[in-house]
Amino acid sequence: MQPARLDRLSAILERFRISAQVCPAPSPACRRDPRDKVPNLFAASGALPLDICGLGVAASGGGLAYFPCGAPDDFLAALAADRPEGLVAAHVDIGGEGNPVARALPEVIAAPVAADSALKAVGDLLLEEVLEPRCGGGAVLDRLCEVLVIRLLRHAIRTGRTEVGLLAGLAHRGLCPALVAMHENPERDWHLESLAEHAAMSRTQFAKTFRDVVGTTPGGYLSAWRLTLAQLELSRGAPLKSVAGRVGFSSPAALSRAFTRHFGYSPRNAARRVA
Repeated sequence: MQPARLDRLSAILERFRISAQVCPAPSPACRRDPRDKVPNLFAASGALPLDICGLGVAASGGGLAYFPCGAPDDFLAALAADRPEGLVAAHVDIGGEGNPVARALPEVIAAPVAADSALKAVGDLLLEEVLEPRCGGGAVLDRLCEVLVIRLLRHAIRTGRTEVGLLAGLAHRGLCPALVAMHENPERDWHLESLAEHAAMSRTQFAKTFRDVVGTTPGGYLSAWRLTLAQLELSRGAPLKSVAGRVGFSSPAALSRAFTRHFGYSPRNAARRVA
């Protein structure tokens, strides 16, 4: 009997639901209203001008591209000047205010439409909805864009395209179990020894590998993850006292101090900032 496959993304996606909304693609013919959402997910039957962003040969020519923290201006300008065939653009949010999960992802996740069968299946459906509009097409496109982002994340993990960051850690055979353990159980009193055991490494090897691959220390990552979860719950109106224990802080006062230091505003202002 084979061991159960480790689920690398569900603990993140359950807390930070991906939402997508199709929006107008960049165009030189009209000025964008500053209040409009700026697209950061793009799908096209032709190549996207990713090489103009200095993102490397591997990303250039991709028919699918997701910029977690926003697409660069030069990329948007290039799209407006020379729109590829069958272009779909959407604004994707993952993580709420400030996209805390998005900040842990690479600058861009890109792939050709035909990079693998799962991506091609969603890409083909997207292009079909654009080229042959039907009733309810807007809602279908929004949902397909959400699925496309998840499949792009899977693709990036499976192919190991990202060199440093969260996806690189999830793609690493040893670090992945430790990261998933932190994501699923942030309230546990994690120590370097127990995390190293999950990774089947010595403490020294685990600490060095984690920093090299994820780009921060295990303790730094765990603290940021706990504070990200706290921000999410507090912004939804949960009381500080109940949040502190659920995300792994010894007391509300300890969470309040760390929260204010990390975000620059107090927990009591979290819900107000979102409103």
